[in-house]
Amino acid sequence: MADHPQSFLPGASLSYVSPTRQSAWGTYLAQVDRVLPYMGDLARWSGTLQRPKRVLIVDVPIEMDDGSIAHFEGYRVQHSLSRGPGKGGVRYHPDVTLEEVMALAAWMTIKNAAVNLPFGGAKGGIRLDPKQLSQRELEKVTRRYTSEIGIIIGPQRDIPAPDVNTNGQIMAWMMDTYSANVGATATGVVTGKPISLGGSLGRVKATGRGVFVTGREAMRRLKLPMDGARIAIQGFGNVGANAAELFAQSGAKVVAVQDHGGGVYNDNGLDVPALTAHVLEKGSVAGFRGGEVLGLEEFWDAKVDVIIPAALEGQITEARAERLRASLVLEAANGPTVPGADDILAARGVTVLPDVICNSGGVIVSYFEWVQDFSSFFWSEEEINLRLDKIITGALAHIWATCERHGFSLRTGAFVVACERILQARNERGLYP
Repeated sequence: MADHPQSFLPGASLSYVSPTRQSAWGTYLAQVDRVLPYMGDLARWSGTLQRPKRVLIVDVPIEMDDGSIAHFEGYRVQHSLSRGPGKGGVRYHPDVTLEEVMALAAWMTIKNAAVNLPFGGAKGGIRLDPKQLSQRELEKVTRRYTSEIGIIIGPQRDIPAPDVNTNGQIMAWMMDTYSANVGATATGVVTGKPISLGGSLGRVKATGRGVFVTGREAMRRLKLPMDGARIAIQGFGNVGANAAELFAQSGAKVVAVQDHGGGVYNDNGLDVPALTAHVLEKGSVAGFRGGEVLGLEEFWDAKVDVIIPAALEGQITEARAERLRASLVLEAANGPTVPGADDILAARGVTVLPDVICNSGGVIVSYFEWVQDFSSFFWSEEEINLRLDKIITGALAHIWATCERHGFSLRTGAFVVACERILQARNERGLYP
């Protein structure tokens, strides 16, 4: 593969980016590499995929409860705005880096185009451990961060949403801060808000529901029966837990679950509601008495039909891909499979349903929330779920047909469909000046 430009402008070094193939940004670049040969004349615009449009790094100083002053580093990256305003979450995590946020913003560009939403891609984050902050300190960080990135966000510019360690309360503080700064209530500046502030019914479970719906469709196409199917899930937060609930309700058996605290296994199927209650109380699946302790690497050796990585990026490495016993991978997380592992899984006949379609349920319902905020007319949860099902199954059907027609993997097919839409928009808009 060709080397990638490591600068936004010729000669300008991107010193904060390490474009190794194992990094999140490197993984994204490798994925783009694989589809550029199929872009035809549009490939001349490929540079717009290989670098973000705008990067904002902000200092977030706050006064802590003990009177000291703490500084946190925050980011907002707008990868592409060719198809509409930026859209993407904000995560609070001690390992957040600019390179990671760049990759996540780029995947949002691909995801929104893959399901044909009128959005570009963006992402944000603050490097901190929210568990070490009080509620008051967390509010201060959120409000200061929102004020700092307020120069580039807005209902028609860039719309943040919840991500890792952020939630509806964080979005409420962001909306209120932005609204106060512009002098008018702007409910559409964020999505994933509480219902009372213009949030959408069905938003909290939307990503997990999207994982289930796409998984159900893939299993049907692969002739893998849902009833009795054995499922393993890495990550049991909002996405993993909701996906587990829907699969269990449909007759599948969730036999293995792993999170940051440990793993648990039950060959007859875990009691998902009981496990969910345990995690809500204890903060981890560790210590759950409804199964056996499962080691970190043992999780990847579990005999299952479907494995769902729903944690962080880079989890399915080449070594783990060699050992996986599942026939279907549902990427609920962003970028969980490194490119080398993709090749190994393909050679072994394992189907990978890529993140850009599999976990798109959240942004689809965020789109519904954004639309409802503009119109001040809100839909029922049943209508939300029906609309979600229609959009995501239609997008998957189009990608699947593209793959069958050209012999692509599902990831390549999803990227081809998305990149054609992105580059066509860029081409038709042209350059100014």
